[in-house]
Amino acid sequence: MTEPEFLTETRAFYDAIAADYAERFREQLAGSPVDRAVLALFAELVRGERADGRVAELGCGPGRVTHHLHGLGLDVSGIDLSPEMVGLARRTYPELSFTEGSLFDLPFQDGELTGAAAWYSIIHTPSERLPEVFAEFARVLAPGGHLLLAFQVGDEPLRIDRPFGHPVVLDFRRRQPDRIEELTRAAGLEVTSRTVREPEPGVETAAQAYVFARKPSA
Repeated sequence: MTEPEFLTETRAFYDAIAADYAERFREQLAGSPVDRAVLALFAELVRGERADGRVAELGCGPGRVTHHLHGLGLDVSGIDLSPEMVGLARRTYPELSFTEGSLFDLPFQDGELTGAAAWYSIIHTPSERLPEVFAEFARVLAPGGHLLLAFQVGDEPLRIDRPFGHPVVLDFRRRQPDRIEELTRAAGLEVTSRTVREPEPGVETAAQAYVFARKPSA
């Protein structure tokens, strides 16, 4: 089967910028108390469901959020579409597991995960393909498992052209929280919380949203 063009473009974009991206955002969590609080809440919810449950960051990039979740006591691994990002994550955090993979075909069995975090990883999927991604999220979560979604708020995509001087371009699709909640519920998950924060002055160009959901217990 021929791979969709948007997946090929996304992989090529992140392969090209992997090292520069990792350096640019290496300390981002240290300067974002809201992000750290959101991740801490996710970790607490997962541990409350099952202390030894498996967790995955879906679209992990260079692995910094995966590593942060590990530091919060989770048995967490990461997957990413970009082999360059995966290789970088493996070298930076050799104690953790990182795998190449797509949000459309997650390398987990049905109900294998107690927690899944999609930290700014749904932003490159065309809107009409998002139901497939959310169905995968629901498939890999165990009953009672928790999902965390983070994304930029908006209606128009942001086109990033030649980042760090590399000859690549990609659209970053912003989403409306109401639509993300609709997709989450349509996949059979219960939305438990939604938070939107304003952009940090001089750093971000859009509000940031965080949606928590849970797979109903059997």
